[in-house]
Order: sequence, then C-alpha cells, then structure tokens
Amino acid sequence: MDFRFDIIVEYAPFLLKGTLLTIGLSFAGILLGTILGLGIGLGKMLNNKLLALPFRMYITFFRGTPLFVQILLIHFGIVPLFTGETNGIAAAIIALSLNAAAYIAEIFRGGIQSIDRGQMEAARSLGMNHVQAMTHVILPQAFKRMIPPFGNEFIVLIKESSLAAVVAAPEIMYWGRAMSTQYYRVWEPYLTVAVIYLILTVSLSFLLNKLERRLTTE
Repeated sequence: MDFRFDIIVEYAPFLLKGTLLTIGLSFAGILLGTILGLGIGLGKMLNNKLLALPFRMYITFFRGTPLFVQILLIHFGIVPLFTGETNGIAAAIIALSLNAAAYIAEIFRGGIQSIDRGQMEAARSLGMNHVQAMTHVILPQAFKRMIPPFGNEFIVLIKESSLAAVVAAPEIMYWGRAMSTQYYRVWEPYLTVAVIYLILTVSLSFLLNKLERRLTTE
C-alpha cells in the first residue's frame, strides 16, 4: 500500500483548525450541557410528578433519539427559525449541549441520590434552606462521585462532535472527508483523523484520572 504522507502534510493546517474547533465544540457542549443538566436533573427529582414530567420527557427524547437526527433537526429547523439561515457551528453547539444535558442530568441525579439523606437533614437542622444545603453540602460531596461518569460523557462528546461534519461544521472529520474526496484516498485521511481523536481522548482520560485521584486523597 502506497501511504501518502504528503497529503497529510498538505492538510495539516486545516486539521489543526479542525482540532481546535472540535475542542471548542466539545467544551461548549459540556459547559452548557452541565448547566442545563443540573437544572434538568433537579427538575426530574421534584416530588410533584406533574412538574417533573417535562424534565423526564426531555431526558427520554434526547437519550432515545440519535444525535445525528438531532443535529439535522436543529440545523435545518431550529437555527433557521431564529436566524433565517443555517449555521453548522451553531447547530453543532446547540445539539451537543442539549444532548449532553440529558445524560448529565442523570449523572447529577445519580450523584445526588447517592448521598445519604441524613446529610440534607443535618444541613437543614443547622438553619440552611434547601438551596443552601444542596449548594454547600450535597453537591460538593456528590461531585467527587460524579467525576468518572462525567469524564466519560466528555470523552463521548468529543467523539460525537464528528457528526457535526454532516452540517459542514469544519471540525476534524470535515477536513478528513475533504481530504478523502479530493484525493480519493481512504487510509491517509481517516487514519489521521482517528489518531487525532485518540490523542484527544487519551489526554483527557489522563487528566481526569489525575483529578479523580487528587480529589480522592483530599
């Protein structure tokens, strides 16, 4: 097999830009998804089943439908509805954030419910209201337990950001497909893309493992 490194070198600047955009999309998705996920997770835990229903439906929809379909719906339906035109990057950020929020909501719910109920009762007996007890007592303890699943979600999000290529967001996979289309090659573009994703996910896993060990020893 004639492996052409020259076309990888030619596309290196584009792949670098694509890598930076992939990191940006993933970071935006996990940040917005965390904010939304916390609210949705707390909403699902409401004692009033009627009030909790919308949050349950949200989680069911975004966990039960493919991210690929969600990106297309947002790109061709939601974004043009507000801007009058399509925007691949905006659609990718929105879709990744909304999708991640559904999974992160379950992470928050599981982490919070893993804390003994006596902790909440003790905080309330000290004069804290529910919000203060949740903020200062429950969430800090739950956060340590949520790091592994939270890290897994971030890693999954990095890989799933490759679907943004379908709406022409110029991330890593977009440029890999462009290289493949221009030169009618398979190994060079897709192996290169795979290695970049591998480096990103392994690096993130290493950092998350260090963070988890550090918090465990505190």
